[in-house]
This record gives sequence, C-alpha cells and structure tokens, in this order.
Amino acid sequence: MPEVVQNVRLLHYTPDAQKLAAMAAKLCYSSAHIDDIGDDLTPEKSAAFLKRIVDLGHLSTVEHVSFTFGIEGVSRTLLAQITRHRLASFSVQSQRYVSYSEDGFGYIIPPAIRALGEDAVREYEAQMDQIQRWYDGWRQRLGDGESANEDARFVLPGACETRLMLTMNARELMHFFSLRCCNRAQWEIRELAWRMLALVSGVTPALFANAGPACVRGACSEGSMTCGKAAEVRKRHAEIVKGRE
Repeated sequence: MPEVVQNVRLLHYTPDAQKLAAMAAKLCYSSAHIDDIGDDLTPEKSAAFLKRIVDLGHLSTVEHVSFTFGIEGVSRTLLAQITRHRLASFSVQSQRYVSYSEDGFGYIIPPAIRALGEDAVREYEAQMDQIQRWYDGWRQRLGDGESANEDARFVLPGACETRLMLTMNARELMHFFSLRCCNRAQWEIRELAWRMLALVSGVTPALFANAGPACVRGACSEGSMTCGKAAEVRKRHAEIVKGRE
C-alpha cells in the first residue's frame, strides 16, 4: 500500500488544433467557402487569428478543439472536485471491479501533513494501514469478488488513489484553468491544473497564451479574498510560456 505521486499525460488532442479553431473563426468573419477556408492559414496566421478571437472572447470557435488526459496518483477527494466541471467526459477506475486487497490501495499524503514532520507522516501512514486492514477484513467477510468490493470500499478514505481519463474542449479548459490554477483552489487540483496547462501550452501555445487565473491577464478577481501573490503566479505562468517557446 504505497504513497503515490501525481502523474498526468496528454494522451490525444485534435490534430491541427490551432488551424481548426482559426478556420472556425474565419468562417464567422469572412465570405470564404468551406472548400478553401483553410488554404491560407499558415501556423503564423492561425496563431494571430486565435489571439484576436480569444481577446474578443469569441470562444465558441475553440470548442471544436479537444484534449484527452490520462491522470493517476490523485485522490478520490480530487475526483469529487474535478467532476463538478460538467462540460467534460470522464472514465474513472472502478472501486467495484478493482480490488485493493492484493497490492493495497495507493494514497496521497497532503503536503501540510508532511510539513508537520516524520512523526506525523508515520501516524498518517499507520492510519492508512489500519484502513487497509478494515477493507481486507470486510472483503473476506463479504465473500470476496465484485459484490464484496462494492461494499468494502465504503471504508476507503478520500486519500485513496484513483485513475481517470479526462476529455475537455479548449473553452472548458480555459475556464478550468481560470478557477483551478488560482492559489485559492485546493492544493491537489491546483497542481493538476498547472500540469495540464503546461501540457496543452506545449502543443497549442496560441490557444492558451493567456490561460490561467485572472491575475495572469490583469487584476485578481478574488477581491478581499485575494492570496496577495499575483507576482508569484505570473512568474509561474511566464515559466510555462518560456518553456514552450
């Protein structure tokens, strides 16, 4: 039953994504026909087109582009948060069909607990060990198998690892990044959001040039609840931009 670390991979994204989004925008603003709408859209022209439509807020045109991520080493607590983003598709590892008795369930240790020191970490790990024993005990009493899994899982903690595949279109990703890259977001989903932003920025930089929390583009939107660390956030965003140049 090991501690696990967050891992996210960009599994697939719309081919020629930036050109496709630019074609959608061009369709709205020009008299070009479908057969030749993409003829003169070089990568440079596509990027310029995208910057203009994103600045204008004409984001329906980027909904034609989607990204699929493979995510592991995250908690069921994170799953409860991320599935609130409804314009997305999720496939999640089942606690009914997958048994955690043979290898034990993986779990996430919150940084705040780790910061308390080694004794705190050992106490936390001992609690995870105890939960594993409870889980194994209930599976045995319930007869093992699928039906046992579905009821024994009720004792598993929010820290228990899950794995999922997630697909979002570019517009929903922009919204996701605006909320979840913010320092006021919960730490685990915030780190996931920044990793996802780095991945999509690496393959479609023009689409996500200004993606992230409001303070990346201007003033903080949190008012009196601001974290007061806008400069730190902008620096992190700048490092992502620099890494994709």
